[in-house]
Amino acid sequence: MDGKRFAIRTYGCQMNVHDSEKVATLLSDAGLAAARDESDADVLVINTCSIRDKAEHQLYSDLGKLRHWKTERSGRLLGVGGCVAQQVGDRLLGRFSHLDFVFGTHGLRHVPAMLEGATRGRRVAWVSQDESQARFELPTRRPEPVSGRRRRAFVTVMEGCDMFCSFCIVPSTRGREISRAAFEIEAEIRALAASGILEVTLLGQTVNAYGRHDVRRGHTAEAGTMPFAELLARLDAVPGIERIRYTSPHPLFYDEALIRAHGELEHLCPQVHLPVQSGSNAILAAMRRRYTRERYLEIIAGLREARPEVAITSDLIVGFPGESEADFEDTLALVREAGLVDSFSFKYSSRPGTAAAGLGGEVPPEVAQDRLTRLQDQQREQTLVYHQSRVGEETLVLVDGASR
Repeated sequence: MDGKRFAIRTYGCQMNVHDSEKVATLLSDAGLAAARDESDADVLVINTCSIRDKAEHQLYSDLGKLRHWKTERSGRLLGVGGCVAQQVGDRLLGRFSHLDFVFGTHGLRHVPAMLEGATRGRRVAWVSQDESQARFELPTRRPEPVSGRRRRAFVTVMEGCDMFCSFCIVPSTRGREISRAAFEIEAEIRALAASGILEVTLLGQTVNAYGRHDVRRGHTAEAGTMPFAELLARLDAVPGIERIRYTSPHPLFYDEALIRAHGELEHLCPQVHLPVQSGSNAILAAMRRRYTRERYLEIIAGLREARPEVAITSDLIVGFPGESEADFEDTLALVREAGLVDSFSFKYSSRPGTAAAGLGGEVPPEVAQDRLTRLQDQQREQTLVYHQSRVGEETLVLVDGASR
């Protein structure tokens, strides 16, 4: 594979971005070089997201357009990875004859071998799920930035999700929860600090569920894990790391120790992205979120008591099956009461194989769009008020590159 150049197109969450970094390092180790852009590449990998149907349709559109890219230069290879690949598997190969290989979320380490096979005309899909620690046996080095020096890094601490929220396809595409040994996480972060990294973001589908199964079973010593708050304290002591973040947590796994950590740990950033999804208890129950609006607001109050300047952001869904105007008004009220600094908000998107897909009670598209507009208008007002409240303050910022 020496002499060939690769490009990676990434959609979706921070975990996907980090997975693409791992694939890039694997390809570099296999003798490929990063291309200037896709037009310069011999190999193109698309890392996909399937959290909403729009992202899945985007992939199909991309693959159709890339037929021309493939034929433009002899020997080019095209691969698809990520959550859509995990969900659809070899059906992608059947639908797109110019696609060479497909790998799921647990198949990153197989990419070089799949690529080698593709050069010999072997089209293959690897979408098996791996419940072992081998999932984490991937390069911890990061690709070099195009310019400047890398100052921030993602670090995976756990993968998978056992929550099975009724709207969410992640348990199907990312598998069951598995936590990485704490000594491996610490070793990776120490190496990052030695390379000049100042800020780390700990990643997991339900990141603050880290170690919970081992804690419950009394197996933390054998597994090398611990409660999430203890992991944060351990990493807070790593010399050279000045900022620690984590995403995405679940409200169910906020205990008193984690809330206190936000007031006690020197390097834990005063920001929490805490998805709530809805402000209606009826809708939260239908979503299988396992908490109430009252509990969510209690967590927010606890975080603000521990760290008064903490900025809270969230994820919100409107138009969930059965959502009434009163339910939506509860969401608007919660956004106000929680004082959300910002949020990512979306119209409900039905995903195959999820419990919500068969609920009925669909909200008309025009009603869902109206609610999304009203919610985002309110959020913009709140965000502006928050920013205006900080005018005149001095704060420490980390500059790590040009703005997009």
